Amino acid sequence: MPLGTSGWSTPLSSSATLSSPPSPRLDKPEAAPFDNPRVQASQAIEYIASRTSASSSVYVYDVAEQVGFGTLTKEWANGQVSGTAPVVDLQTRAGAGLSLIGRLSQGTSHEAGRGAVLTAYTTPSGLALMAPAFGHLPQANATSKLVVQVPTVTAIGETLTLSPTLSPLASVWSLFPDNVTVLLSSTPQQAVDFAKIAYTVTDSHVVHLFDHFSSSREFGHAIREPKVDGVTLAESLKSTGYSYFQYTGDAEAQTVLVFLNGPLALAAQAIVKNSGLTGVGILTVNVLRPWDEAALKAVIPATVKVVHVVDEVPNALTQGSLYVDVFSSLLAGPSKPTVQGHRVVPSQTQDYLNGEKALLSFMSGIAPAGSPAASVLPKDNRAILLFGTPQSTLASIPRVIEDFFLTSSKITSRLLTDYDAFSKQGGIFASRIVVSPKSDGVLPAPIPVAIPLDHSSGGQSDLLAILDQGLLKTHSLLKHAKPHSTVLLNSTWTAEEFVSNAAGEVAATIKERDLRVFTIDAKAIANGLAGASGPENDAVQNLVLHLAFVRLYLGAKANESTLLRVVGSGLEDTIFGIALTKINAQAWGGLHAIPASELVESKAVLKDFDVNAIAVDVDNGETVVNGARLGSWHDAARHLLFPSVYSQPTPESDEQYPQNPALRPEVPDRTFLVTCTVNKRLTPLDYDRNVFHLEFDTSGTGLKYNIGEALGVHGWNDEQEVLDFIEWYGVSADRLITIPVPGEDTKLHTRTVLQALQQQVDLFGKPPKSFYTDLAEYAAKDVDKYALRFIGSAEGSSTFKKLSEKDTVTFADVLRLYPSARPGIERLCELVGDIKPRHYSIASAQAVVGDRVDLLVVTVDWLTPTGSPRYGQCTRYLAGLKIGQKVTVSIKPSVMKLPPNPKQPLIMAGLGTGAAPFRAFLQYLAWLAEKGEKVGPVYYYFGSRYQAAEYLYGEEIEAWILDGIVTRAGLAFSRDGRKKVYIQHKMLEDSEALAKMLYDDEGVFYLCGPTWPVPDVYEALVNALVKYKGVEATAAGEFLEGLKEEERYVLEVY
Repeated sequence: MPLGTSGWSTPLSSSATLSSPPSPRLDKPEAAPFDNPRVQASQAIEYIASRTSASSSVYVYDVAEQVGFGTLTKEWANGQVSGTAPVVDLQTRAGAGLSLIGRLSQGTSHEAGRGAVLTAYTTPSGLALMAPAFGHLPQANATSKLVVQVPTVTAIGETLTLSPTLSPLASVWSLFPDNVTVLLSSTPQQAVDFAKIAYTVTDSHVVHLFDHFSSSREFGHAIREPKVDGVTLAESLKSTGYSYFQYTGDAEAQTVLVFLNGPLALAAQAIVKNSGLTGVGILTVNVLRPWDEAALKAVIPATVKVVHVVDEVPNALTQGSLYVDVFSSLLAGPSKPTVQGHRVVPSQTQDYLNGEKALLSFMSGIAPAGSPAASVLPKDNRAILLFGTPQSTLASIPRVIEDFFLTSSKITSRLLTDYDAFSKQGGIFASRIVVSPKSDGVLPAPIPVAIPLDHSSGGQSDLLAILDQGLLKTHSLLKHAKPHSTVLLNSTWTAEEFVSNAAGEVAATIKERDLRVFTIDAKAIANGLAGASGPENDAVQNLVLHLAFVRLYLGAKANESTLLRVVGSGLEDTIFGIALTKINAQAWGGLHAIPASELVESKAVLKDFDVNAIAVDVDNGETVVNGARLGSWHDAARHLLFPSVYSQPTPESDEQYPQNPALRPEVPDRTFLVTCTVNKRLTPLDYDRNVFHLEFDTSGTGLKYNIGEALGVHGWNDEQEVLDFIEWYGVSADRLITIPVPGEDTKLHTRTVLQALQQQVDLFGKPPKSFYTDLAEYAAKDVDKYALRFIGSAEGSSTFKKLSEKDTVTFADVLRLYPSARPGIERLCELVGDIKPRHYSIASAQAVVGDRVDLLVVTVDWLTPTGSPRYGQCTRYLAGLKIGQKVTVSIKPSVMKLPPNPKQPLIMAGLGTGAAPFRAFLQYLAWLAEKGEKVGPVYYYFGSRYQAAEYLYGEEIEAWILDGIVTRAGLAFSRDGRKKVYIQHKMLEDSEALAKMLYDDEGVFYLCGPTWPVPDVYEALVNALVKYKGVEATAAGEFLEGLKEEERYVLEVY
């Protein structure tokens, strides 16, 4: 079969890219999501809604993130992207809107007192639960109102198929009060414009419903930045070219169909406009509330005899509110057209949007006799469909192809990717691309209507690509290819193997529709050109498949040189050292036609593709599916079926002891619950420093650590201090409060006051300057208010510095200093913030001690200038641990690592508790020596005040000296002699040996402890190199700096 028979006439540009670009990083001002076809409208809506210039806070309901809306807002907030409003997670339940209403109601909330524009993200089903609370909304104004952004996607039926149906709202539309505006949008530009209008309108709360089923998730629309003038709804709509109602179709129509704006309305508009149906008009409702009867009458042609109102309802017995609105508006007037209602249930909505004939049949039945045949997709449009598996090497191919089309100035291209997480382990994606000539007169239909994926499809795709050969054996995919169209299969099968694997429905469909099937083995070609698996191999695979696709797209126009020119002009002449001409030649020769005559038809049951998941790619490379950060796509189906179980999603793990999501869920680190078995003081009881040794039993937890890593301790505040504060503050320790969960997800959780202040809130931490300014807003007395404002201002810097550095005041101290500033306890928890884990170098080697982890800690305490005692929060917690007490810990990587070769010389310098990682090092080296392995020379320097009191692990060190593990010990006890001796003095005594180890023998130098000796230690090493290696001081310094890059000069100081 000649390849030339598959040609299309749509002109193309001649450049392409090899990888799909990530979403723009909005921490860079130039990356705002406008005029960029690689940005979805939903991203732009999140961007507008999450700016601090628009919202004071954004409340993301779980149902919104489950349909892929809100994830990016949370990413920006958690990543502290400039200009992003604070984000709070909320669960959807009955009365879901009451918490937001409370935050806007005067006298009950700090938001109301200070003025706030609150934004909420939810879905139609979530909005239905919120609506009853809207009757309690206070009057909106420019600085205090509620905006609800609603992506119209709802899971329906037993398969949880995603649908844009508005049926969950049918029974609550009448509950929306007069001070709530309801906007509905359908196209990407309109969705973004209305999202902006929601924040410019000052006299009303706003609910904005937009099409997230298709258009707002499409790529290919260069969305303009909204320019909205006016503060009333009418002014804002007029400035952006919109009105309450939009009419499309015959100006002298006899029949009009009325839709709420959305994908159904957009599809109907496209059919009427693109098919030239006469006698028919489509009236789209952009503003449902407030209902404007006069505006409705003004846009309906006087010639209309019948008005058909399409109401989306949960069942056929429910009366739609849109019918009631239209009927009552047209009841009075000179012309009284007949008003007929059409109750569309969710299954019909699916049929109309996913079935190529259902909506056409419905509209053709209403259109007057003699109207031309209706169609969805203009004849000069081309439909492309690609099926593949997420997280595979070729998963980015749809974006590569879309980018290829976007470079053309003569065509437009739209891409929509959907996912099926149920029908195959690991999931499947379907990417639909509509390519059309640029034309101002054509209204683009929603992609699901243009390229439907219904189970009884007659085929709409002109070019269908299957990127994973396994899908051909499990899923009914070829039925989506139109007769006489082209199919591309990425496969390792030979022609003979294809015949044996493509039996049954596949063979029958190929023959019945006369499909032209071509195969290419992209992986085999990449292996031959780029070698084994790796990024080079992956890139070549993508390029090979892209070349094959473009060749089939060009059809008769394609020859090898043309293909190279069209694709290659946007690429370098070589890809990873491989000539582009060679890759092109291999791709050209590797495309093979499959003879249909040899295929054998038989009966076989294949699965259908259902859209039931939406994926969002975030900046760090993770994929969030229906709101869950999944370890793999194997988790997606379970998350869809049991979303409540995945409120703290746990990635798939082969670990014997996987993470317990209930253990400190607010902590983003992997946490473990360990048991204290030893808490031993190492310094004398009468000594002024309490240095103590801790051991924790880790058996049964799965905790693993490497030598030199740090243990993060999630400590608590002192219980008695907390109880004293609670009594002074005048609240009950047992009172339940709901506060934001800190960390990555910022969800809400309920705690008692005692639990919150002891376990989570950093009540005895050091307040930043902003705390004084924030607290001032709650001061009842002017003297306290002005004092707090002054300390938080630029002029009060010296006062703040004294309080912070000299007086070392805590949050609790500030509250006692200014007692009239007393926010509610929930707000106080938010103002103060959360206790951060403290990290301590691990003083043991797990290879030696097994299921145990050791710490070396010194209690931090001091007196303020007034004589008040102060304590380090976490060291106080650790010092008070009882044997058997459970402690939550995590592991933090460290720069303190042993070199790969145990024979390399080691120089260790530790001050005080800085000896901790070196005990682990020496334990491990002694263990290696016991096994008969040779270890290199070790110079160990240790410094403290008194040998009798602070020779930490002295008995172990002496034993290692006797065993030859420690070659030389430079012990500096600064207060034992008349002259103070520090570790740098001991190092100077060994200058020649140190210079040789570092300069000649690839030795490694480590320093752990306080920062103050760093310059002196550095100078000692420089002097050693100058004296014994004959280098200039500058060169010696550069040499040491170079060792840092090689991880041979390692500092861990604090």
